[in-house]
This record gives sequence, C-alpha cells and structure tokens, in this order.
Amino acid sequence: MIEELNDEEARRTRHRLRVEEMRRDKEKQMMYRGYFKKYAPLAAVVVVVFILIWAGIGLFHKSSDEEKVEMESSVTAETDVLPDRQAAGNLNQREGIIKAMDIGPEAEQLREDKRPKVYTAESTANTMQLGSMLPSEKEFYSNYAILIDMDEDSILAEKYARTRINPASMTKVLTVLVAAEHIENLDDTFTMTLEITDYGYTHDCSSAGFVKDEVVSIKDLFYGTVLPSGADAAVGLATYVAGSQDAFVELMNEKLDQLGLSQTAHFTNCVGVYDENHYCTVYDMAMIMEAAMDNELCREVMSAHTYTTSKTDQHPEGINLSNWFLRRIEDKDCGGEVVCGKTGYVVQSGSCAASYAVDHSGKHYICVSADANSQWRCISDHANLYKLFLGEEEPSGS
Repeated sequence: MIEELNDEEARRTRHRLRVEEMRRDKEKQMMYRGYFKKYAPLAAVVVVVFILIWAGIGLFHKSSDEEKVEMESSVTAETDVLPDRQAAGNLNQREGIIKAMDIGPEAEQLREDKRPKVYTAESTANTMQLGSMLPSEKEFYSNYAILIDMDEDSILAEKYARTRINPASMTKVLTVLVAAEHIENLDDTFTMTLEITDYGYTHDCSSAGFVKDEVVSIKDLFYGTVLPSGADAAVGLATYVAGSQDAFVELMNEKLDQLGLSQTAHFTNCVGVYDENHYCTVYDMAMIMEAAMDNELCREVMSAHTYTTSKTDQHPEGINLSNWFLRRIEDKDCGGEVVCGKTGYVVQSGSCAASYAVDHSGKHYICVSADANSQWRCISDHANLYKLFLGEEEPSGS
C-alpha cells in the first residue's frame, strides 16, 4: 500500500514539474512575441536603409569606375592622335578658359577696361627737392608742392609732398569727380533751399550766387562748384546726388579708398571748410586731380575760363562765372598750356591750387601746391615750376 502511495506521489510531482515547465515556456513565448511586436518595425526600417545604402555605394563605385575607364580611354585616344596636345593646351590655357566661360576676346578686353585704374607716381633719382628758390633763381613761395609727369607716372619735383595739409577748396575737385560718376542727366534741375544757400555764409565761403527756391540745372551746379568755388553749388550738387552732404561725403571717402588714398586722406565736407579731420597731402590731391582729368565732364568743367548759368526767375540773365586761376595764369609763360585749375584758401592752408598742363610735345603734367601767402604767389609758383620743366621755347616748325 505504501509503495502504491509513493508511486502516485511521484507521478503527481512529475506532472507538476511538467506543468510548471510548460508555463515557463509559455511565458517565454509571450515575452518574445511582445519584443517582436515592439521592435520588428524598427528592425525592418534599419534593414531597408542598410540595403539602400549598400546599393547606392555599389552604384557609385560602378559609375566612378566607368567614368575612370572613359577618361582613361579618352586620354589614351587623344595621346595616340595628338601626342603634343598637352603642351599645346598649356600654351593656350588662357584661351581655353575664355572658351569654357563662353566669352570672346572682346568681352575679356571689356572686363579688363572696367577694372579701376591705379593712380600713382614715384620719386626718381632725378626728382628735384624744392626749397625757397628754384634753379631758375625764381622765388618759390609755397611750403608744400608736387609736380608730376602723368605719362611717366614720375615725380619731377616735390616739397613736403607727403605731409598732411588741409586742402581747402581743392576739395571740390573730388566733389565734382564723385558727382560726375553718379549723374546721368545734366539737364535735370534742383531747387536750392535756404539751408544750402546759408551754408556758405555760415562758414564764410565763396558763393556762386544761387538763392533760395531758385531752380537750377545740374550742369550749372557743376560750373558753379568749380569756377567761383561756390559752396552753395557744391552742397546743392552733393544733396542732389546723395540726399545730403553727409551721405555724399561717404561717397567721397569711398572714392579715396578706391584711389588707394584712404590711409593719408579723409574728407568731412564737400566744400573745403576747415576741419582737423579734413585732410590730405599734395600728393593725394595730385592723384585726385589725375583721376578727375580722366573724366570727360570734370575736364570740361575745370577747363572753362568763363560760364553763364541758365536763365531763371531769380536771375533772368543768368550768372556770369569765371575761373580766375586760369584767367590769371594764361598770361604767364609756362612752357605749355595750363588747361585746368582749381584754387583753394583757408587760413590753416594758405593759398593753394591744383592744375593740369600740356607741353608743346603733348605730354601731360599735374601740379599741386599749398600754403603760399597770396593767390598771386600761388599762381606764380605754378607758372615758374611749369616753365622750369616744360621748357621755355616752343619747338621750331610747330
């Protein structure tokens, strides 16, 4: 009986163990199913991305290999047909670049012409250092001066040419140059305001004679800026171009930077009113003058001896303007013709001037001087310096 009970108990124990094992297996299956449901979509995405990347890499390598084969074939073919092709290509590299960019030689030349011209002049072993007397035994009154051969970009004579000065109304050379580069219609008009006409009176400047509410042409403002050195015309021109004198001065300093002069020149107004932050050197002014001479409008305005403004309600006969520098120097023997000129004066800079001359052989010169003790002596310095270097006699047979 005991043996039968032991057998029965053993059977039940084995049954419980099998049930427990089946329960654990069922729990494991349920756990694995849960994991599968949770992570199967992500795993599928990863597998798909991996397959796409692998296929892309294979395609890339295949394309690269095909291109490499094509390039090698092409090079081989060219080498077989034209063995000196590489050397010829090196010699014609510039033409190849132009062809690849689909532009012709004319366009290339046009692009070259549009690059800003660099204005510079250098001293040479023959550059004369000026003192109070010229070799011609003429007195030289200006304390700062420079004479430049424009054709050779060389300095013929100088006197403290790189020392800072106040340019006074020589400033207006840059004023008309900047204005000329921003104006298209000289027949357009501008209405003078009280603020503009009063500017000259407030700062004790020369005036062209325009009055409040007068409607003047832009062309008249150019001539009014240069010939009588009119502050009213200069400020009117600046306001027309840029909306205000301050905005126009920004354009002037941008032009100085373009000319490579911003390290030694800086302007605060378009008239030439004294300001300790308004300065340049006579060398700088010579470069500004040279740039102005390359501008057709500036050259035309600065070469005029006289000019009559358009008729207006306030000036029915117009205003007669004169460039007294040109009218006074034209009677002097300068060894050539002084074509353009612009004077200036403030107490801090004395009498100064910038001029442009052509000798009898057609060579071109620029002279700038500052700090003479009178207008007549300033003009005399220009005439005597030109005569010394341009020659006294006109070539025979001319």
